[in-house]
Amino acid sequence: MNRALPVVRLRVPTDEDAVAWHRLFDDPDVMEFHGGRSAELYVYEELTARQRRHDAELGFCLWTMLDEDDRVIGFTGAQPWPQEWGPKGEIEIGWRLGRAYWGKGYATAAARETLERLRAAGVPDVVAMVRPGNERSVAVARRLGMELAETFPHPRLPEDALCFRLDLRDGHTR
Repeated sequence: MNRALPVVRLRVPTDEDAVAWHRLFDDPDVMEFHGGRSAELYVYEELTARQRRHDAELGFCLWTMLDEDDRVIGFTGAQPWPQEWGPKGEIEIGWRLGRAYWGKGYATAAARETLERLRAAGVPDVVAMVRPGNERSVAVARRLGMELAETFPHPRLPEDALCFRLDLRDGHTR
């Protein structure tokens, strides 16, 4: 069943968004695949500052996601892969939503907008790194047309991270 995707707006994160993200993500369900527990506020302050730099330097970042009532509901966007392992040097698309906004199509709608912005910025392809068992994120990646391309051993967990890919030049995976 194809349903209409919700209205979603993306904007460069502000200082205030660090507080909103901290509040939204202070939920064990949201953090299950992101370390299992909420990060401290300073982590989100550093993250929003880094995203503003990415936007200024690259033309894209992890944008703050707003719903149809302009409420902050999470983030979606892209950034250079930030780890020393995995797809180093590649652009990763990602998303994270507050629990109350799951299952409503926001992540897919915002990720599709992200792909359009990345194409316009000349980004040739993207990856999405997903932990095994995170079926919600796998589903979003597949709805975007991404396919599982490879796995990378996780440096701290006894699992391989899943790497989905999408070629933005023609919409096909490579």
